[in-house]
Amino acid sequence: MKILSLLLCAAFSLGGLRAHAQTPPPQGSPGPARSQLAHGGGPLAPKEPARAATSPRQPTAKEREMLLRVQIFLDGELFSPGKLDGLPGEFTDKAVSRFQKAHGLDETGNYQNLPISRSSSPYTEYTLRPEDRKFVGGLPSKPEEQAKTHYLPYNSYWEFLAERFHCAEAFLQYLNPAVNLEKLKVGDTVKVPAVEPFEIESLKSLSTLPERPEFKARKIYINRKDRMLELFENDLLVASAPITPGSATLPTPAGKWRLLAVSTMPVFRWDEGVLNRGVRTSNFFMLPPGPNNPVGVAWCALNKPGIGIHGTNNPETIGRAHSHGCMRVANWDIARIIQRITPGIAVLIE
Repeated sequence: MKILSLLLCAAFSLGGLRAHAQTPPPQGSPGPARSQLAHGGGPLAPKEPARAATSPRQPTAKEREMLLRVQIFLDGELFSPGKLDGLPGEFTDKAVSRFQKAHGLDETGNYQNLPISRSSSPYTEYTLRPEDRKFVGGLPSKPEEQAKTHYLPYNSYWEFLAERFHCAEAFLQYLNPAVNLEKLKVGDTVKVPAVEPFEIESLKSLSTLPERPEFKARKIYINRKDRMLELFENDLLVASAPITPGSATLPTPAGKWRLLAVSTMPVFRWDEGVLNRGVRTSNFFMLPPGPNNPVGVAWCALNKPGIGIHGTNNPETIGRAHSHGCMRVANWDIARIIQRITPGIAVLIE
């Protein structure tokens, strides 16, 4: 691994770049619509209005590639920056700081002491395979219609590829400006970030994952204000990921809880009374598993009824929307986190 030079890091630091472009507009098409159900089962929260940039300057292609390298590195170390897009943002900042803290580095928030290799490309290509078809299909928008299906797939290959490679849907369009991503088909090749792919096909439906005694000393810390999940081994920080916590109306409950069980590819009981008022009713629908299930690809139950840490059917909203009291995590992050925890560990929510 090569240490980035101070000169390069100063040129491409998060803080310096953000001073020029705080919230760059999305590149290309916004991408295909996700399920009409937000993670947690309620209607999708309205998107926050874009804030005005403090300067018209946008990241150059070289700067964006450098930022992507940083994000890919952090993602690979399981200090997740959220969705990959090559753009500066708060969750990349937080991932940098947490990686530095975990490895005893100066907590500068900049990249200069991150061991990022520049010897390989941050891009690769993916060719859609015939076996990918089973994960993509028409997705009904209403829960009563979804309950009649056996699987809640991706709406499109565009959505499939964005989640597989941990990135924003708009970023795929940025990388493939000449490709109509809405009309992708088997055999098409697309440029993608060179990140370890999230393989939906590797997840089986299991009601309870087995205990892992080697992880008994671990604990999960949820910082609702920072919208971050941190995983500790005793007092050592070993991983972190952005989350969406509850709202002021339906808050994520503070306190010291315990992880009861972890299930993969779960069935979700969609009950509008529970989601909106916390009251269980007889008007509910059992929604089948799949990446567009309201709780995504995994459910981590706490010893607080109805509250858990889970995946999402809308990773674009992680960290900037509200849940119904649970803690949403991107599917590619929760799928890795559950391999590093075990039932019985403490979950501290502050």
